[in-house]
Amino acid sequence: MIKHAVLGTMLALFGLAMGASAQNNANKAQDAGNTQHSAVPATTDPGYIIGPQDVLAVDVWKEPELTRTVPVRPDGKISLPLLNDVQAGGMTPMQLATEITDGLKKFVTDPQVTVIVTAINSQRIYVLGEVARPGAYPLLPGMNVLQALSSAGGFTMFANTKKVYVLRQEAGKQHKLSFNYKDVINGKDTEQNIPLKAGDQIVVP
Repeated sequence: MIKHAVLGTMLALFGLAMGASAQNNANKAQDAGNTQHSAVPATTDPGYIIGPQDVLAVDVWKEPELTRTVPVRPDGKISLPLLNDVQAGGMTPMQLATEITDGLKKFVTDPQVTVIVTAINSQRIYVLGEVARPGAYPLLPGMNVLQALSSAGGFTMFANTKKVYVLRQEAGKQHKLSFNYKDVINGKDTEQNIPLKAGDQIVVP
């Protein structure tokens, strides 16, 4: 009787230990999942201006039903619970977070809002001609001509790397800015490696 009682107690304790271990592992897995699904910023530039087609992660602390990832519509607005349409285009993430915070104060006690840009689709440049991957590319903060050409996979064997140029629209006029790749990579006329602006077109003949 005593032996059976002791054995029963040991088995019960073992079961409790296994259950605690399983729960601990489950908690770790959940924490890992939460970390894995946390929003990853596409830019950390505090001065980034949100534009149409960008994707934003709007996080309201301790309010999961108000937290969501939303695209910026062509009219520059996003749709959020309680607030409906909110103007996002033309603002920085911090400015938008302040705007949402002010709007939620009518419904939530001391709302704490964070806005993260998870995809940059409004700021684009275009690389055309004799490159490996011609097309549109996100304009990253500080991106210059060399970096854009690298993003496009470099030149094809037919490229005239001395005659590359950038087409830029300013004040209603199109400007052609020359870029001699061979000179720049050899340290000559490096001022040609200009910072790019949204809408710039890099042409590789």
